Amino acid sequence: MPTIALSRPLPGEFHVADADVRIGPERGFASPAELHEFVAGAEAVVTWVSERVDDAFLDAAGAQLKVVSNFAVGYDNIDVDACRRRGIVVTNTPDAVTEGTADMAWALLLAAARRVAEADPFVRSGAWAEHGILGPTEFIGRPLAGSTLLIVGAGRIGYATALRSIGWGMRVLYVARGRKPQFEFAPLNAQRVDLDAGMAEADFISVHVPLTNETRHLIDERRLALVKPTAVLVSTARGPVIDEAALAAALQKGDLFAAGLDVFEDEPRVHPALVGLRNAVMTPHCGSANIRSREMMTELCAANISAVFAGRPPVTPVH
Repeated sequence: MPTIALSRPLPGEFHVADADVRIGPERGFASPAELHEFVAGAEAVVTWVSERVDDAFLDAAGAQLKVVSNFAVGYDNIDVDACRRRGIVVTNTPDAVTEGTADMAWALLLAAARRVAEADPFVRSGAWAEHGILGPTEFIGRPLAGSTLLIVGAGRIGYATALRSIGWGMRVLYVARGRKPQFEFAPLNAQRVDLDAGMAEADFISVHVPLTNETRHLIDERRLALVKPTAVLVSTARGPVIDEAALAAALQKGDLFAAGLDVFEDEPRVHPALVGLRNAVMTPHCGSANIRSREMMTELCAANISAVFAGRPPVTPVH
């Protein structure tokens, strides 16, 4: 009976026929050494985005390891080349996270545009009662209807995020390495643009690129200087895509109206300059955390492992 090591408990039902499943702690392991000890002898492992799968991990797991199934769409925590050299299949969960993450992008966009992170504590703290009824010029945010939305990274999540803009009658621009017909035809009728041009033109910018050597600090001080001071930037991609220090400086100076972040450069730590900013809305990398998305991710991890054990191609392989 093959052993499957789940590094953490998963929502929903994880089922692989005729397998012994061991489950790690909810909060993960305190050190890589503990994780390595846990995965020793497993034929399959299910990993979380914060767990590094490298040669040391693979050595600890053993030569019998067949598949690493990442419980995420991103796989920058996995040394895919190291796995390939050993004949180990790597999989992820791309489709399952799409809707939940697109919802989070919009939650951040709306919260940042309408100053929710500032307004909520104003009410809870009693400051509103002390201040009195708001005047016509207080807590003014940015309008969405008829504005321009830039999608940076025109994959599944970027497309789902763009679709949600239809209700606001937004004009959509997108940045991608090649043309994306699904963006350019109805109902979006979007226009492909260069990143610099899009940053300068957009009222709202939503970032969805994977983390690679090319996308690390893709949004840096130079590009932040291109945006309108009335613009809103949100990211549900990977933290290092944005230079946090540069973003904090732009927000402090008023070069950018607001930002919404679900991902950070050094998770779970946040750049200290961002923490005290009233125009930064922040959530703890929980973009896919709705029950339907997470249960689908569990099912997909199990389906990928079942396929590999049966000698079939996995459902969602990482190439």
